Amino acid sequence: MTKEQIIELDITDLNNLGNGVGRCDGQVVFVRGAVSGDRVRAKVIKVNKSFAVARLEEIIIPSPDRIDGFCSSPISCGGCVYRHISYERELELKRGYISAEFAKAGLPEVNILPVLSTGDVRGYRNKAQYPVAKGKDGIFAGFYASKTHKVIPAEECAIQSPEFAPILRFVCEFADRHGWSVYDEESRRGLLRHIYLRVGKKTGETMLCLVLNGSALPDEEAFAREVTARFPEIVSLMINENTEDTNVVLGRKYRTLCGKGGIEDELCGLKFFISPDSFYQVNRDGAELLYSKARELADLRGGEILMDLYCGTGTIGLSMAKGAKRLVGIEIVQSAVECARDNAERNGITNARFVCADAGNKEVILEAAGGTRPDVVIIDPPRKGSTRELVDCLADLGVPRIVYVSCGADTLARDCKWFSERGYEIGDVQPVDMFPRTGHVESVVCLTKK
Repeated sequence: MTKEQIIELDITDLNNLGNGVGRCDGQVVFVRGAVSGDRVRAKVIKVNKSFAVARLEEIIIPSPDRIDGFCSSPISCGGCVYRHISYERELELKRGYISAEFAKAGLPEVNILPVLSTGDVRGYRNKAQYPVAKGKDGIFAGFYASKTHKVIPAEECAIQSPEFAPILRFVCEFADRHGWSVYDEESRRGLLRHIYLRVGKKTGETMLCLVLNGSALPDEEAFAREVTARFPEIVSLMINENTEDTNVVLGRKYRTLCGKGGIEDELCGLKFFISPDSFYQVNRDGAELLYSKARELADLRGGEILMDLYCGTGTIGLSMAKGAKRLVGIEIVQSAVECARDNAERNGITNARFVCADAGNKEVILEAAGGTRPDVVIIDPPRKGSTRELVDCLADLGVPRIVYVSCGADTLARDCKWFSERGYEIGDVQPVDMFPRTGHVESVVCLTKK
């Protein structure tokens, strides 16, 4: 196979990056936009020893799983990698990916249940950060094209809250009318970098935060007056200052132009205050589905010491606190701990305590739990998973039941292998589709001490 060669091939699989997988002359070929079951014509754009990459030129025979018209944004956006296949097939693929990771980890016998979903695949995201750029028709907002820093227009993103698009258009039009400059990464000049939006799906409260390469906007008062008059649901209007030469979207300094310093939302019957830098699940309804399953696996009877590790702002633990004697949350980020304490007070939860510490230490866990071994531990680590030290710590303590919430199937499988080596039985893995149309899937599993 050579570069620029036109090939025909049958697509037999689809990976979690949204690339169709086929073979030509025995070599694996990845084709973006192709769907398993397609017969396609493609142009080879990259060849190496183990695989080739080709650009889709023509669909000769479409797959029965193929759908079209899900989103009007360009495919180069790269966000919805499953935009071309039926949702039923997407859920099957996600279950298959998790099964494959457990098999790779040497745990092929672990049962992976069918993927749970709310069924809502559009408009579920309650948070978005849009880079801005200047085009021939003026300032526009969108997303970076896959693997680039080229901004492509994507106001009408199918998975973002529909309330965001008109706000984006207004901000861009106002910026054009008032001559705001747009940040350029090469020169590091220009003012407006990103438009950051969050919405409380239950409350309807909206936060608009403009990320600036500077500390202030021209015409701040006029902008605040006009945008809040046009969109009264904006209860928090903020400025974020980011003057660093960095790929990180948000800087450290915030300033409230008008309204309050965040928004409120309701989750699992509790009220949460969400500041611009607070972690909050981007799919609220999906989070309720995930947390209800975690609560079911925790099987609390009212007398347990429940410990929530990597607790963040406390959402998972607080959603279960009423079923436990005592809740202890441990989190290494101080601002998140303070937010968790505020959330407990906001909801009148008096049996919860949150500690800023590293959770991978037996003495820390025992001290936080008042010298007593916890009965149930929830762990919800970042994508890189937990650590061998924490696994050994929990096993040494003999924690009877561990509920593991994961956003990465590979690290979940690896960590479950570690727990099994330390005498834990792995229950059924329950995937929950928190991010429909994307390549990501959450899972929850209960590990029981034998």
